[in-house]
Amino acid sequence: MTTTLLVVRHGETKWNVEGRMQGHLDSDLDTSGVEQADAVGRRLAGERIDGVISSDLGRTVATARGITAHTRHEIRTDARLRERHLGIFQGLTGTEAALRHAHDWRRFKERDPEHDLHGGETLRQFSARCVECVNDLAARQPRATLLVVTHGGVLDVLFRHTTGLPLEAPRTFTLLNASLNTFEITDGMWTLLHWGDIAHLGVRDAIDDV
Repeated sequence: MTTTLLVVRHGETKWNVEGRMQGHLDSDLDTSGVEQADAVGRRLAGERIDGVISSDLGRTVATARGITAHTRHEIRTDARLRERHLGIFQGLTGTEAALRHAHDWRRFKERDPEHDLHGGETLRQFSARCVECVNDLAARQPRATLLVVTHGGVLDVLFRHTTGLPLEAPRTFTLLNASLNTFEITDGMWTLLHWGDIAHLGVRDAIDDV
């Protein structure tokens, strides 16, 4: 039994543009982000979708609402789809984090899986949360096609889990706002079908950042 997951990263936010780390904090979609959510909705209108599940953070819920204005689905929220809690880095730019917390910033950039970010989640904890959530969604709705609206960090760990790329390995792929990424899960086995699809956005690229 195969569950198909259409996983969408939220639209562009004001903090994305500023290079500011959001984590469990929030920043509103900017004008481009609202347009991106609308474009995803127009792309998916008429497609088979059996359910829509979103992270409960504002930027993802706003994106899901923009999409479902076209698909006419109800939105369920699941806190397990939240971005990684980034602890002391939340609300800071990379430059600010490097200046204020140099040691922790170095470990963060090295992708140390056990680094807890002083009140945040370790990368390993975050990955386990996200994978457990998606496995649970697939198990609860076998044969369904689900639209999942989430975050760049979540997409990062889903890509790694599917392809076997270690958590500590450098990122070799893009994480784009409002991108469409398609996974299949069959009896617990994950397959990546499409990655980073932004054809619905036309010529405008989305921001590659968490």
